[in-house]
Amino acid sequence: MADISIKEFYKDVFSKDCCLLDNILSEENGQDIGNFNVFDIATMFQSCKSQPMPYNRRTYYKISLIKGRNKVEFADKEIEISDCAVLFASPKIPYRYTPLDQLQTGHFCVFTKEFMSLPKTALLLDNLPIFNPNGDFVYEITTEQFLEIEHIFLKMHKEIKADYTFKYDLLRNYVIELIHTGQKLKPMFAQAQNHNAAERISTLFVELLERQFPIESPNQVLQLKTAKEFAATLHVHVNHLNKVLKDMTGKTTTEIISSRITQEAKILLQQTNWNISEIAFSLGFDEIAHFSNFFKKQTFQSPMAFRA
Repeated sequence: MADISIKEFYKDVFSKDCCLLDNILSEENGQDIGNFNVFDIATMFQSCKSQPMPYNRRTYYKISLIKGRNKVEFADKEIEISDCAVLFASPKIPYRYTPLDQLQTGHFCVFTKEFMSLPKTALLLDNLPIFNPNGDFVYEITTEQFLEIEHIFLKMHKEIKADYTFKYDLLRNYVIELIHTGQKLKPMFAQAQNHNAAERISTLFVELLERQFPIESPNQVLQLKTAKEFAATLHVHVNHLNKVLKDMTGKTTTEIISSRITQEAKILLQQTNWNISEIAFSLGFDEIAHFSNFFKKQTFQSPMAFRA
């Protein structure tokens, strides 16, 4: 299951008949199509087919200024937005966002890590508190704060249509302004929802696991390999994650992870000419011996014997 790129996001959000789609995909930002864009929520909501957003497998960042009734679900928590809020989403925070009525206004921008890279901004996005997967990312705001943040978005809308040669440098500054504004806000209180929390956590776990596959290059390395790492990303205790998965699937977190890694190892051994050390490295093993011992435990064969 491949990650959803920013271009695929446009195609998912906008119906094929939406006139906005062709315009969006035809615009270039000076480096690559879709590295950055900004949208008016009311226009998008009225012009395009609107559906609840599935749990994400995104490769992009998104900052949303929201006015309207909405629901945000992540891990075993659920946040009800009754009026105004701002949401900071990163590829490391799996969540579902669902409008609860047709009265939706506000703005959102989407951008890739490359657009806000360290040489261009002097910022490491994933080191910022606002994008910490163990932190908070939905913030309730007042009407006055909404108008202040909307002013930044309005400048984005104006600038992205301009012919100014350095407009994307200016747009990066507006994104930075949004980030620092968000980091000064207090998060909304998220309540655990027990009735469907287990199913949600299980779904999110599978999304996080599968988004790492297929392995397409020896330089592509698994980032999440242990139950503890998955639990931290999902913002739940590792014991709770284990209990949920055991109840839902009959298997422990480690058993599920090991099974999926073994499946990918078999594919790489059979369908590539990579050497064993390259396969071991891409699957998160520092040494060939560790990979060989793992593979033997799972299959009762050595990697070389399986490949033969």
